[in-house]
Amino acid sequence: MENCVFCKIVNKEIPAKIVYEDELIMAFHDIRPQAKVHVLIIPKEHIPNNLYFEGKHKTLIGHLMLKANEIAKILGIAETGFRLIVNTGKDSGQEVFHVHWHLLGGEPLGKLICK
Repeated sequence: MENCVFCKIVNKEIPAKIVYEDELIMAFHDIRPQAKVHVLIIPKEHIPNNLYFEGKHKTLIGHLMLKANEIAKILGIAETGFRLIVNTGKDSGQEVFHVHWHLLGGEPLGKLICK
């Protein structure tokens, strides 16, 4: 997508502090971190949100999960714990409509939802 900020990062049109990259995915630091460590993990393929995953994406989804664990180890947060969040749709708080996983950690994160 030509106006997608994450596609522009993948295409190196916009700079990002990249933590990990391979042929399928990219991980980079969030510009508005919500925790001491806050990295976004995205597929290089433009997929608007979680609802657009199809059977053909099974390998990609597994790759995202396994690499999230590896990236947590690289960042030094695997031992103490981390959180993965996938927002889907505007009511969830999704702002960029290119599926992305938030990897957060590096400090106690508290409850998932505070009411």
